[in-house]
Amino acid sequence: MTLRLIFGTLLMAIPASLAAANDFAPKFKPTLQITRCDGSIKVDGRLDEAAWRTAAVADGFAENDPGDQIKPPVDSRALVTYDANRLYVALIAYDDPKSVRASLRDRDNIFQDDYFGVMLDTYGDAAWGYEFFVNPLGIQGDLRMLASGNEDISMDLVWESRGTVTDSGYQVEIAVPFSSLRFPDKPEQIWKINFWRDHQRDVRRRYSWAAQDRSNPCFLCHLGTLTGISNIKPGTRLDLLPNVIASQSGSLMENNDGGLRFDNDNPEAAFAFNAKYGLSTNSTAEIAINPDFSQVESDATQIDVNSSYALYYEERRPFFQEGSDLFSTQLQAVYTRAIVEPQVAGKFTARFGRTSVAYLAARDEHSRMLVPLSDRSKNWPAGKSTSNVIRLKQMLFQNSHVGAIFTDRRLEGDGSGTLFGGDTQVRFLKNFRFDAQVLASRTAEPNDTALSKGADTSTFERGRHTLTFDGERFWGHGAFTQIQYNRNRECIMVSAQTYSPTFRADNGFVSRNDMKEIDVFGNLFYRPNGKVLLTWEPNIQIGRVWNFAGQRIDEWIVPQLELQFTHQTFVWLNYTVSRELFRKVYFSGIRRFDVGAESNFSAWMGVGGGIRHGHVIARSGYLDRPVLGHGSDIELYATIKPTKQLIIQPHLDYSALDHPDTALNLYKEYVVRSRIDYQFTREWFLRLVVEYYHSEDARNDTAGNWYRHEESGLRIEPLLSYKLNPFTIFYIGSTHGLGEESPENIFRRSDQKFFAKLQYLIRL
Repeated sequence: MTLRLIFGTLLMAIPASLAAANDFAPKFKPTLQITRCDGSIKVDGRLDEAAWRTAAVADGFAENDPGDQIKPPVDSRALVTYDANRLYVALIAYDDPKSVRASLRDRDNIFQDDYFGVMLDTYGDAAWGYEFFVNPLGIQGDLRMLASGNEDISMDLVWESRGTVTDSGYQVEIAVPFSSLRFPDKPEQIWKINFWRDHQRDVRRRYSWAAQDRSNPCFLCHLGTLTGISNIKPGTRLDLLPNVIASQSGSLMENNDGGLRFDNDNPEAAFAFNAKYGLSTNSTAEIAINPDFSQVESDATQIDVNSSYALYYEERRPFFQEGSDLFSTQLQAVYTRAIVEPQVAGKFTARFGRTSVAYLAARDEHSRMLVPLSDRSKNWPAGKSTSNVIRLKQMLFQNSHVGAIFTDRRLEGDGSGTLFGGDTQVRFLKNFRFDAQVLASRTAEPNDTALSKGADTSTFERGRHTLTFDGERFWGHGAFTQIQYNRNRECIMVSAQTYSPTFRADNGFVSRNDMKEIDVFGNLFYRPNGKVLLTWEPNIQIGRVWNFAGQRIDEWIVPQLELQFTHQTFVWLNYTVSRELFRKVYFSGIRRFDVGAESNFSAWMGVGGGIRHGHVIARSGYLDRPVLGHGSDIELYATIKPTKQLIIQPHLDYSALDHPDTALNLYKEYVVRSRIDYQFTREWFLRLVVEYYHSEDARNDTAGNWYRHEESGLRIEPLLSYKLNPFTIFYIGSTHGLGEESPENIFRRSDQKFFAKLQYLIRL
């Protein structure tokens, strides 16, 4: 009796909240059946229409991170219904309204706020899916979920959203037109769905309606099922996108007497036209005539003073977004920025059952030739060209596929580059994934040595071919294979890749060849869930590279530790031990450390940065031979939000290297960039980018004497933009370049451009 009395007393002492938490059961792969709404819905964030009272309800959200499928500290609900043209979703986030993080931002810039949204896999095969997120003020962020687990933020769709902060938290309202989605042409739709909420506080907590099994790395495989949608068709078949562009440019020119003058070109205006036709729910054809493929914002300057290879820049141009997931492969056979300035471009994307097809064609006015070598790459202008790209992808099982790709670029007059091959991804035994790709290339160089101006007497493939464009023809091959095991964010991965000395990808991005590489990566993941330390991850990377002559040219071992603390603070540390053969000089004692941190500790400010210090090979062509110097790389950045409408983002990159035997500084370079955004309304915003660049390096003159070469520059880029949706836009802006002259050390205008664009989406 005494034991029973004690046991009963202990049970009575357990708080009701703890008992409720123990009763919580996460929902794995739940099903939500919805019905067609009765009455109209106005997307205003108020949820006062009668149609919402009969909508299907999704609740019982689970915390995925840092907790593992536990009851969240706040509640969340989703309401779903539809009509003939649109899917409607209302999301209710219960919270303390004073602590809600929200800012008035341009679309796709909401992911440091609280946000809530819906994920859709309309084909249900875990190949890819849509993500529609909204912050508490209704600002949109849309992404494409990929089978790899990554996300593509470049996708932009037309949909509606509104949000409001309430006395009990916030609520958002979403309407997605069926015309913005792809789905099977069937009378009854069965989609995969999930609702996801990010709760940004001292800890970033993430909740979802469909719970996540950490032992299964297939993110798309965890989605729930949506039923009840029937007899829907796209509400529109034709999108017209006319636009008008006006600009005037000027640049600093040299007079015949050696003096300088600034010349302004005559103002220019051009009309461009895009048309997209939905052939069915599964296929789309698009054409762009005289398209304006300029970027509203220039690429941030990258430090390349000690780089031997071409720099990679992300694709930002909207035309290339449709089907971008299909063109993405392990070996980058397609890099759409290789199409620089097309006169006309066309694209077709379709899905037939479980088979996807994509075709891209473009006539380019200013092509470039990227020539990879074992220790460097060359990039030369190549004139006009015509490109064709074909991609096929067949889904297998769940989250697996086989595919084929073909690319061809023909230069005007002479010269071509053709590439073709196949790839596969197979997921098996739940935690294993196998990837492989094989490519073959056929290069016909132009017979015009003037195009390869500045080429040296270098040869490749053991002297069989020259670097200059002298009409040579050759085949090449590339291959990649990888097997990985993932469970509970713990990972073991082994991969290998190879590029023959003659492999090129004219429509892709391959900046290095003549290599065989093998890599091993291992990662452990621990969750102490303490009051300060949330997670810690030790991992190690080991790799080795050979050339096709059998020489070992690089090898490394990199142990690393990653730590996650409260207040959204992350710290990482690693140490590199390496040996490398570069331009016939062997460096055996490469050692350097890397430490960094990032923290979003408050709603109004986030900071981050890192430093890398140690041995660095001086690869500059200004030296007689490479040396192993002592160098440092520093990066610092911050995001500051003084108000809900103003954001300031300063960024510093710094790199320096000293000679190992003397006090001589071989190079020093830094870029200071600051971006300031002010969002007047959801549609209007003002942006200012200011960037200062300085570089100096040591060079040898013809007599063998050292001297210092310095360059500095300042760029200013103001922009005023109106954006009704991702495609109906107006902007007016300018770019101003100033160069610093010595010995006066004053800035002088070097170039400028004024531009304006009006583009309007017409849906028929």
